Amino acid sequence: MSREFKGYVPLSQVEFDTLTGLFSKLLHTQHPPVIIPGEAILGIEAMAAGIAAPGRTILNIVTGPYGSLFGGWLERGGATVAEVKVPFDEVVTVEAVAAAIERFKPCALSFVQAEVVTGGANPAEEILKLARDYNLITVMDSVSAVGGETLRVDDWGVDIVAVGAQKALAGPNGVSAVGISPRGWEFMESNANAPRNSILSLLDLKPVMDGGEAPVRVPANLPTLEARALVTALTLVEEEGLAQVIRRHQLAASSAVAGIKALGLEPWQKDGRYYSKLTTTVRIADEQSLLIERPVGIVAPGDGELFGQLLRINHFGANASRQSVEEAIEGIGKLVERDADAAVERVRQVWEAGHDQ
Repeated sequence: MSREFKGYVPLSQVEFDTLTGLFSKLLHTQHPPVIIPGEAILGIEAMAAGIAAPGRTILNIVTGPYGSLFGGWLERGGATVAEVKVPFDEVVTVEAVAAAIERFKPCALSFVQAEVVTGGANPAEEILKLARDYNLITVMDSVSAVGGETLRVDDWGVDIVAVGAQKALAGPNGVSAVGISPRGWEFMESNANAPRNSILSLLDLKPVMDGGEAPVRVPANLPTLEARALVTALTLVEEEGLAQVIRRHQLAASSAVAGIKALGLEPWQKDGRYYSKLTTTVRIADEQSLLIERPVGIVAPGDGELFGQLLRINHFGANASRQSVEEAIEGIGKLVERDADAAVERVRQVWEAGHDQ
């Protein structure tokens, strides 16, 4: 605070329209998303509050802690929650979802696209296709997935989706977004229990259009500095190219998996087809030297109930790079007291081979 603070300039309509447009491109949607004045967990809870009501049965897929949390919010709103839950070292299968739809006859379906806590990625496109076949409202938490996994909201028929910038997009966490289709708006507007005059009200934040593509006003409670930082982050993603950003995350994931296997360790997730592109989780089992209390670089202990079961390599955002993965593998090698030179070389080989494709 050695310099005098001279105040700030409120976010202009042009800046807000730019932010909305960047999010729309990112989500591959023609419908302007709701800009959330806070971290993405606010948007996720607002989604639950907006759709939950007595008389509605919602199929909630639980493949990690956030799915459990979302189900609790749905129940709080009075909805009947039918749950499909799998062990957290697995992802859900389309067959299990289909069976649950037939059994419970829900009106909506909710799930997390990419589980950074567990290192798994659910088969989102296939689940959404199934949901469309049954004409279900689809609700998705893509906070971690966006920028690291493919996400095509309109093409896939996603009705309500929460996204944040603090993971793959390397942006701030103080502003986020919820994309909502016309069907999604109708589903919330038909809910007499949906919050109004509340921080959890998506209906209060519904973009009012001027006849064109831009909302007519800037939300009064939007954090200005965070919004400007987010515009910068999303502009950088656009300049690099979203496909290339996703590609970096794919390379980081494949090289990290190769590195831990070269160290003689096992991924926490059982099925290699569904590894997350944002994090690689390592099974601790008898490797008690991996039981760390706090993060070391981009290597972190398991969260909550997963502490002591796995170690997590957070190779997302700016850390979706070969150097970051190499440093993580070196650090894990030190923890297990094994020579990591061959494992680091394996990281380089996989990265370079994938980069050349």
